[in-house]
Amino acid sequence: MVEHTDGEFVREMMRWHFSPETGSSFWLKRAKTLGFDPLTEVRDFDDLGLFPNVVDELRDVGVRELIPRGYGDEHGASVYESGGTTGQPKRVMYSAEWHRRSVEWFSERLDSHGVPRNVDWLSAVPTGPHNVGAMAVDTAMMRGGLNFSIDLDPRWVKKLIGQGNTDMASAYTDHLIEQVGYILASQDVGVLFATPPMLERLAQHDDLVELVNRKVRAIIWGGTHLDADTRDLLRDEVFGSATFVGGYGGTMMLGTSVERPGLGADEPCVFDSFAPYTTFRVVDPDTGRVVPYGERGQIVLHHMSRSALLVNNIERDYATRIAPVDGVFGDAVADVAPVASFDDTAVVEGVY
Repeated sequence: MVEHTDGEFVREMMRWHFSPETGSSFWLKRAKTLGFDPLTEVRDFDDLGLFPNVVDELRDVGVRELIPRGYGDEHGASVYESGGTTGQPKRVMYSAEWHRRSVEWFSERLDSHGVPRNVDWLSAVPTGPHNVGAMAVDTAMMRGGLNFSIDLDPRWVKKLIGQGNTDMASAYTDHLIEQVGYILASQDVGVLFATPPMLERLAQHDDLVELVNRKVRAIIWGGTHLDADTRDLLRDEVFGSATFVGGYGGTMMLGTSVERPGLGADEPCVFDSFAPYTTFRVVDPDTGRVVPYGERGQIVLHHMSRSALLVNNIERDYATRIAPVDGVFGDAVADVAPVASFDDTAVVEGVY
């Protein structure tokens, strides 16, 4: 797909998703309820505000209805689910084309941070129905490595914490760390891909810290937020021998955003999205207006690719609005942190 200007790209996406020949059953049916014509009235990025937020409908919709007809039988679809932080999991469809593009972009961003190629990975991230596990496998392979993974079920940990069973949640995390330790001790691991809670628990084991500092050359973190002080401590004092790279992703993003390279040690972690396919807006939650650069607001996420159209998705995260890199529309975000509750549901992060 060729890069376009803001308006050209948005109009191309409207044609794909709302033409009978190429659109999905979901959007072709939903178009009749919108109250506007996406093919004629959505002309640029700002017009995306006309759309309702439909992500809650993804808890129940038949996933086959989400597959654009334009792919025919060549969609190569995979189904992934959210972590269930705010209720029953939501489901999305990744076309083979989109998964490949996401992995390629992620890999390019890792190159910009100097993450080594031709080394093996240990991924302590959710697997099963969660895309991040599949992304780890394919990114490691694309970069010439093998991927060692552990079973990590974020829903079980969130359920335990939500029920007040913190001892059981801690025991489950110990179980995960034990598995990480087996792999670190026996394999030559050059990249560690883990959630912040896993890194924090790993840091409590001197023997495992020594193994990481001796073997691992890059640590990629993401999945839950990591405050600046803890990030600095882990990066500079605990795991000081590894390059530290952050990611901010989610199921409704259909991928991830990656920490901007070249930032100073005292600068906040800024995340750039895979624009124009995934873009952020940081808005005042009360008015919906975009906040000035440098101010905090709630993240609104737009995903537009041939694989999916998910726009005006109000995320459960607050962030500081940062200017994007030159020539990119949307916002970059920094100091991402979850809200305490969302849709009247308490937000429990757990290990992911």
